[in-house]
Amino acid sequence: MQNSQLIFRAIADPTRRAIIGMLANGEMTIGDVANRFEVSRPAIAKHLGILRDGGLVSVRESGRERVHKLEPMALKPVEDWLDHFSHFWDEKLGKLKAAIENPDLDKSET
Repeated sequence: MQNSQLIFRAIADPTRRAIIGMLANGEMTIGDVANRFEVSRPAIAKHLGILRDGGLVSVRESGRERVHKLEPMALKPVEDWLDHFSHFWDEKLGKLKAAIENPDLDKSET
């Protein structure tokens, strides 16, 4: 699988997105992550593995622990993909702004 496909696969799952959010606040061991979910530690290990495969998480050894760290630059392909569609939002927000600033504007123009 291409790297960008692995990234999108990794962020497709809500549990993995929650893990990304947690790791954005700092490094965590698998135990730290698992304690915040009502799923098994092996399930969290699998999620972390998918995040690692996508390059979103790196792991370092610290004694007997494996510490997971978010690699935020790996999300750049997602940002780039979303940015491609930003003109749609810009257009819609521009029309909304015009409608708010000029309530007499013909509704068919918005």
